[in-house]
Amino acid sequence: MSRAHHSNSGEPSQRMLRVAELIRHSMAELLARGNVLDPVLETNVVTVPRVRMSPDLKLATIFVMPLGGQNGAEVIAALERHKKFLRGEVSRKINLKFAPELRFRMDESFDNAARIDALLNSPKVRGDLEDPS
Repeated sequence: MSRAHHSNSGEPSQRMLRVAELIRHSMAELLARGNVLDPVLETNVVTVPRVRMSPDLKLATIFVMPLGGQNGAEVIAALERHKKFLRGEVSRKINLKFAPELRFRMDESFDNAARIDALLNSPKVRGDLEDPS
């Protein structure tokens, strides 16, 4: 068993991070080149900000974000329709013993960052940060 199975920290191993980055690059390349023939994916620019791997490297959760955050549900549905093709293409580009199963999710980190910015710029917080003298 790998050290990832024995650690309680919940942190991804170096191998998990390396494989996730390889998958992220190959997915971004596939989507940028228009290799997936789907009207939804052809009309939306989709970025792949991050990928999270399971400890056994058999499941890749791919976080995607359409440009402008528009048509998220349609983009996820289109990616799910072409999951088998994408899995085959990713497995050709990276050399792993097993091709990981792909799961697609919307990336919420941009929304979270915007919400934090809005909180920090609110009048109440600004009042707390200003110098009282």
